[in-house]
Amino acid sequence: MKIRALFIGLVAMGLSAAAVAADPVVIKFSHVVANDTPKGKAADKFKELAEKYTKGAVKVEVYPNSTLYKDKEEMEALQLGAVQMLAPSLAKFGPLGVKEFEVFDLPYIFDNYDDLHKVTMGPVGQKLLGKLEGRGIKGLAFWDNGFKSLSANTPIKAPDDIKGKKLRVQSSKVLEEQMRALGAIPQVMAFSEVYQALQTGVVDGTENPHSNLYTQKMHEVQKHMTLTDHGYLGYAVITNKKFWDGLPAEVRGQLEQAMKESTEFANKIAREENDKALEAVRASGKTAIYKPTDAEKLAFKKALVPVHKKMESRIGAETIQSIYKDTGFDPSKL
Repeated sequence: MKIRALFIGLVAMGLSAAAVAADPVVIKFSHVVANDTPKGKAADKFKELAEKYTKGAVKVEVYPNSTLYKDKEEMEALQLGAVQMLAPSLAKFGPLGVKEFEVFDLPYIFDNYDDLHKVTMGPVGQKLLGKLEGRGIKGLAFWDNGFKSLSANTPIKAPDDIKGKKLRVQSSKVLEEQMRALGAIPQVMAFSEVYQALQTGVVDGTENPHSNLYTQKMHEVQKHMTLTDHGYLGYAVITNKKFWDGLPAEVRGQLEQAMKESTEFANKIAREENDKALEAVRASGKTAIYKPTDAEKLAFKKALVPVHKKMESRIGAETIQSIYKDTGFDPSKL
């Protein structure tokens, strides 16, 4: 608070942000994945640009790999002001009470990145971010990770192949229902615990974009992976609203520009990093990678799309329909 009061006072006297560079505003940016993932690299890019555009008036400290807070702790830490910025996966906002965000967890609601970006970069995405403000959170942007594949220690070519298996999911009622629709048993656990759970057989498999699977070395303890592209994993970059509103307008503008460019960077490298990670998994020889035929993928879609209707009462039919409208998705045509 003292730093912020000094900052605001100096700016009010007509001094530039650079004048307080010796005593900068600190933004602690915590996340739960490795530095060499799309989110990790984008967080580092934001740090670089934020410090550049504010000429050192803001210092960004990035804490990757759950070194500061784990999945279940970080949101509360942000609301309490212990950290100033997070990029949690979109599944985290349902448990917070903003259930509309769980629309992103619905299986096969996005066929590709173009359809996805019509939502995340359009009015529907902005409306969703606005719903966080009542929780003391300011939504700044959506960052991609990628589309998810299923993995296990046995081959997966049809929904029945994971029937009865314990699959790890994030804390999301939609993801739990998704696994039940496949006949699997959902197991909710923190991301940082998944490798050991797979290694020891506490869970049989999981779902991940390739970069997460590879950088957490899950491919070392999973013999099979199928490129189902059944769901999307993305992030919302968020900040403590009181902290954000307390910054001088000039500094907020500089940080918004840094976030805009970081988002473009994040979404570009997300595809690149996932492609590289998939090739690295293939090259390791530890995990057999299977690409389903069109008929096999359709079988997964038919098994999973009924989850949309089942989750209407939770997410809101209006939210689901607004995405159908933006993307042109029509479940009746499956």
